[in-house]
Amino acid sequence: MGKKAPSLAELKKMRTPVRNVNAEHKESLSKLDRLALWITNHIGTMGFFIVIFTWTIFWLLWNSLGPRDMRFDPFPAFVLWLFISNMIQIFLMPLIMIGQNLEGRHTELRAESDFEINVKAEREIEAILLHLENQSALLEEMAAHLGPTSEHSTEESLDKLAMD
Repeated sequence: MGKKAPSLAELKKMRTPVRNVNAEHKESLSKLDRLALWITNHIGTMGFFIVIFTWTIFWLLWNSLGPRDMRFDPFPAFVLWLFISNMIQIFLMPLIMIGQNLEGRHTELRAESDFEINVKAEREIEAILLHLENQSALLEEMAAHLGPTSEHSTEESLDKLAMD
C-alpha cells in the first residue's frame, strides 16, 4: 500500500514546543545591551531630533542676537556648542549601530523560529496527506470488494462528484 502514515500520538511525540524567540532575545540581553537599545530607541525618534534642533537654534540665536549682558556664550564660544554637538553625533553613531545590530540579531532569531514552525507544519501536512492517501486506498479497496452499486463504476462516481 505505500508508506504507513505516523499516528497522531507519534506526531505529538515528534513535535517540539514552539519557542518564544522574543522572550529569549530579551532575556539574553546584558544590561549594556539594554542601555544601548534604550538609547537607540529614544534617540532615534523625531521628538529627540526636535528637542536637539530647537535647543541648537535657541542657543545660536540667543548668543548671537540676545542682549549682550545676558548672553551666556558670546560669539566665539558658541562654536564650542557646534563642536560639542558634533561630538555627540560621533558618540551616538556607534550606539545606534549597536542597537541596529541587536535588532538584527533579534530579527534573525524570529526568522529562524518562523522556519522551524514552517518545517513542523510541512511535516504535519505530509502526515495528513499520507493519512488521506491511505484512506483513499482503503476506500478503493472496499469499493472493489463491494462491486459497483449502480450503473457507474466507483471511479466514474468520484469523477462525477468532483465535477459537481
